[in-house]
Order: sequence, then structure tokens, then C-alpha cells
Amino acid sequence: MLKIEDINVYYGNIQALRGVSMDINKGEIVTLIGANGAGKSTLLKTISGLLKPKQGKVLFEGESIGGKAAQSIVKLGISHVPEGRRVFANMTVEENLELGAFLRKDKAGIKQDLEKVYTLFPRLLERVKQQSGTLSGGEQQMLAMGRALMARPRLLLLDEPSMGLAPLLVKQIFNIVEEINKGGTTILLVEQNANLALSIADRAYVVETGSIVLSGEAEELTASEEIKKAYLGGH
Repeated sequence: MLKIEDINVYYGNIQALRGVSMDINKGEIVTLIGANGAGKSTLLKTISGLLKPKQGKVLFEGESIGGKAAQSIVKLGISHVPEGRRVFANMTVEENLELGAFLRKDKAGIKQDLEKVYTLFPRLLERVKQQSGTLSGGEQQMLAMGRALMARPRLLLLDEPSMGLAPLLVKQIFNIVEEINKGGTTILLVEQNANLALSIADRAYVVETGSIVLSGEAEELTASEEIKKAYLGGH
């Protein structure tokens, strides 16, 4: 579904990604693990069109999207839930969700998807007319995910969904990520909590200083001594 070939990405003169190649098959949950600043968020931003690769290719369902405008990439079926949630604080929950469907014209489909989001996140239905800035961190995370789903993506990019959330809420968010995937959405997940990410993923890539240093089935990586030491708090 997604194929990345040897991309190099820079912030000004600083190289953030070096020769990164990876692929994601339809229906998978793939996770990127690595330390802060390793380049994981940069990779998501490059896929969703917020950054442009200097070299290399990004192909979505066979079509080259490297360097396309972000809104055309959303139209093709990729939604990005950014790190830090980024909800529109002075708009209501409902308005945020409607914005997620901004590029769509199918009124009946939009209504159907709104209902789906409220089924996935009943808390949002209780807060429908509330300003988003007044929601808790967990509720804002649900809203950011719901907003991304309103574009009806085939590939969902999730950046640090558990960041700053209480353990109980993290579990809930991850259950919902699995549910979204079972509903047919392919997911690329960036997550600091490597244990949790590997527990729901099919495959994983390990990113270090802008390069992919290891990849494999999630189970294999969970069992690897090297990964345990570096990322899973094992000894």
C-alpha cells in the first residue's frame, strides 16, 4: 500500500532522514520505534506532505506522492494525527470533527462517519457542543483521532497517541486503534511506549538518528535481546 524508497529529508541544512526505505501492506499495523529525535515524526510528516523529500520516492498505492500538497494526500486516503493532538481549541467537538471531512461532499456518508466516530468514542458524543480547548488530554486525543477518521482514510498515521495520558486511558486508546484497524484501516504508528506498540503491531521498524537500523515481525523484535535492552526496559 505504501512504499518508501531511499528518502533523504532535511530541515534546512540538517539531515533528518538518511536513505530510509520501508513498506506497509494493506490491513497492517506497522509501528516505528526509536528514541526521541530519531526521525519518526519526520517520516510521518514526509508521508503526509508536510515535508518534502530531497531524494527518494514515496509511493501510495503505486502513485508517487513525495512532494505533493498535504490536502491532495488527504484526498488520496491518508490522514495524519499529529503529535500533541493539535485540536482547534476555540471550536466545538462537533466543529472539529466536521473539519475532518472538509474535502468531502457526500453528506450522507459524512453523517454516517460522524455516528461511527461517536460509537468509537462515546465520550465525544457527551461533549459534542463543548469547546475543544476545555477537554482533557485523553478527550483531545480521541477528538484528534476522530477528526482524522472523518476524512475516511485508508491509511492512518498516528504520532504518539499515548503521550501524556494516564495508563488507563492509554489502554483505551490502544484498544480503539485495534478496532479502527479491524474496521479495515491500515495504520502506521509512532509510539514511545515500545512495549505497547509492539503488542498490537504486525511489524516494526527501529529508527536511530534518521536511519532504519532494524525491522521485522513485531513478535520477533519483542523477543530480541537488543531491542529489550534499548527500548523495552529489559536487562
